[in-house]
Amino acid sequence: MSELLESLREALSSDAPSDGAPMPGNGSARLVTDPDVIASYAHDEAQWAPYGTPAALVRAGSARDVARVVEVCARLGVPVVPRGAGTGLSGGANALDGCVLLSLEAMDGILEIDPVERLAVVQPGVVNDDLRRACAEHGLWYPPDPASSPWSTIGGTSRPTPAASAASSTA
Repeated sequence: MSELLESLREALSSDAPSDGAPMPGNGSARLVTDPDVIASYAHDEAQWAPYGTPAALVRAGSARDVARVVEVCARLGVPVVPRGAGTGLSGGANALDGCVLLSLEAMDGILEIDPVERLAVVQPGVVNDDLRRACAEHGLWYPPDPASSPWSTIGGTSRPTPAASAASSTA
């Protein structure tokens, strides 16, 4: 585990330029090892879904952070579990034992809305209601799930859960 944490610290503290608005603090500030904080990120709202104990939490601030975490974890054979707000009810963002939780909630930029193409380019931490409001400014309607739209993020609503992936592959 110490090799994992040291490799993540090194990768996240690099002086290479970021491709997005970086989170405040250095790499070690984005790398969280406090068990109480990690526990609060270990599962979504699905009370019945099992979850494990992660090795670490990384609060990504850019696509470069995400790439660096994935590179380290792939090299070391450590699973990565990406997550947004954790509001899901399916267990899709639940931690695996020894994984790195990759929080994408700070990547909340609406990068482009093209009303002609009816296209929005957003980061995964954008709250669905925020995207709905931004689309409305361009005369467009983005209809997120109304029950969770004030707090759920686009990354969670656009990524299929393992169960959904399995179901769609058998149909």
